[in-house]
Amino acid sequence: MEGDMSESAATPPAEKQENILVNLLCNVVLPSLILIKFSAPGKVLLWQSPGLGPVWALVVALAFPVGYGAYDLVVRRKWNFFSVVGFISTLLTGGLGLFEVAAIWIAVKEAAVPLVFGVAVLGSQWTATPLVRTLLYSDKVLDTARVAAALAERGAQAAFEQLLVRATWLLAGSFFLSAVTNFVLARVVLKSPPNTVEFKAEMGRMLALSWPVNVLPSLVVTLFALWFLLAGIKRLTGLTLDDIFRQPPANGGR
Repeated sequence: MEGDMSESAATPPAEKQENILVNLLCNVVLPSLILIKFSAPGKVLLWQSPGLGPVWALVVALAFPVGYGAYDLVVRRKWNFFSVVGFISTLLTGGLGLFEVAAIWIAVKEAAVPLVFGVAVLGSQWTATPLVRTLLYSDKVLDTARVAAALAERGAQAAFEQLLVRATWLLAGSFFLSAVTNFVLARVVLKSPPNTVEFKAEMGRMLALSWPVNVLPSLVVTLFALWFLLAGIKRLTGLTLDDIFRQPPANGGR
């Protein structure tokens, strides 16, 4: 009994899992919708006017990535990379709207955000925490300890590191593809002068089209990168997919 108690006391509490849908909603979707729908001149109270005005719309939109990032910092004790990029992206979009810049700069901004993600994925190869290990080769999903043991048994660690490098380039490629499609979509859709009703409608249309035009192709490339990584792990370790994926604890972890 005493041994069990000391063992449980020494075991760190499981890290709270992040909901990726809530992440995207707070850091990308809601800020974009607020900037598009509520940047028209109006009063602060929503029931008095459908518009917040560009300044208040920017403040409200920024509150979502800031709030989510602060919550994540408190709960998971780490900075949320998506919240940081979401904050910068929202700030740039709102700032460009305030200054009524030409549509070309909106297109540049739309391309810059995924471009930053792609560069970050590539650059993280030379850091202690490569993003490919967070986004694809995560110990929350994969049994990385078992994979590491199988790699060591076969002396395939060097080949595995090369596999991770190739998967990193594929993952970064999904963001670079998104940068190109974002820029092209913005240039095709945004035709009206800034801060007009027509321009706001075009921004809404661009947001609606971003899923089929931008997100789906990038998702396909990301899934291919994951398949490429898993296939390489199977080849190098001899493990099956059931062995590679982390299995839920028996009896609900009791």
